[in-house]
Amino acid sequence: MTTMHVRARAVVRDLTPYKPGKPIEEVQRELKLSSVIKLASNENALGPSPRALAAVRKAAAQVHRYPESSCPLLRERLATRLKVSPDSLIFGNGSDELIVLALRAFVDPGDSVVVGAPTFLIYELQARACGAQVSVVPLAHYRYDLKAMAAAVTPHTKLVFIANPDNPAGTYVTRKELDLFLRNLPAETIAFLDEAYYEFVDSPDYPQTLQYLERRPLIVTRSFSKAYGLAGLRVGYGVAAPDLVAAMEAVREPFNVNSLAQAGAAAALEDAAFLAKTRKMTAEGRAYLTQEFDRLKIRHVPSVTNFILLDVGPGAAELAQALLKRGVIVREMSGWHLPQCLRVTIGTMPENRRFIQALKQCLTR
Repeated sequence: MTTMHVRARAVVRDLTPYKPGKPIEEVQRELKLSSVIKLASNENALGPSPRALAAVRKAAAQVHRYPESSCPLLRERLATRLKVSPDSLIFGNGSDELIVLALRAFVDPGDSVVVGAPTFLIYELQARACGAQVSVVPLAHYRYDLKAMAAAVTPHTKLVFIANPDNPAGTYVTRKELDLFLRNLPAETIAFLDEAYYEFVDSPDYPQTLQYLERRPLIVTRSFSKAYGLAGLRVGYGVAAPDLVAAMEAVREPFNVNSLAQAGAAAALEDAAFLAKTRKMTAEGRAYLTQEFDRLKIRHVPSVTNFILLDVGPGAAELAQALLKRGVIVREMSGWHLPQCLRVTIGTMPENRRFIQALKQCLTR
C-alpha cells in the first residue's frame, strides 16, 4: 500500500481502509485456476432477479442520460410496499452510503457515536472520518449487548449503530431487547438500524422496526445487494421521519443511484418468486452447512443470515489460504479482530458441497 500524503487530515491518516473480499477473476488470474467459487462477500449465489435483469437491459438504452435523482419509480413501489409516505424514504449507492449520509447530516466533530464490535466496519471507519468520538461496545457471546450500549450513551451521543442481523456474527436483536433499549434511549439520540439481511430472517421474535418510526428518532436501512442479488448495481434505501430524511437529502450527492440500479431494484422488488427461491436456497444451505460443521466439530455461531461465522482456531488465515488454492474464497476475519475466525457465505448446494469437500481436505492435511 502506498504511503498516505502528509497533507491528509490527521484523523484520516489514522484510519485503516476497508479491505473488500477478493473477486473471482483476481483469484483465477493470480493462482491460474479455471474454476473458483466465492463464498466471501455474502452475495446471492443465485445471481440477480430475472425481472431485474430484464429491466436493466431495457434501461441500458438510456444510459447517456442522467438518472432521475429522486428514484421516483422505486420510491413509489417501496412506499406502497412498506406502507410509508414517499418522503420517508431515501436512497443510496448501496446502504453503505446511507451510513455516510447520516453521519454527515447529524454528527459534528467531537460528537459521540456508539457502535458494537465485531460488526460492520464502516460504522466506526466513517464515524472517525467525520471526527466523531467512537464508543466501541463488545458483543456478548456474539450478540449485541444493548444494556452495555445504553450505558455508553452520553449527552453528546448523536447516533447509535445497530446491525440487525449483525455482520459478521449472523445473530440478531430480539423485539423485546430492542423495545427496552429504544424506550430508554434519549430522545436526542438517533438509533440507526442496519437491516441489510432483513429478508433472510424468519424468527418470530425479530423486530419489525418500521413500527417505531412514529415513536422516536430512528433510521432503518435495507439493501438490494443481498437477497435481491443486485450487489453490483449498488442500491439501498433508508426509512425515517421526513425531517430526518430531509437532513440526509441535504448532504446527498445528486444522481447517487444510477439509472440501471433504479430500474433493477424497482423490478426486483416485484419478483416475489425469486425472493422465495433465494430464501429457500439459503435455509437449506444453512441447515446443510451447520450439520457438516457439527460433524467436523467446528465451532460456529448460529446464524439467521446467508452467512456463518466459524471459529477454527489459531490457523484461520492459513486455512483460508489453503481453501483459496483449491478455488474456494472465504472471508478471513482478522480485520474484525477475530483472527481465529472465517466467515462463509451460503452458496448453491453444489458450491456448499465443494466448500465442505475442500475444507475436509485442508483439515486432513
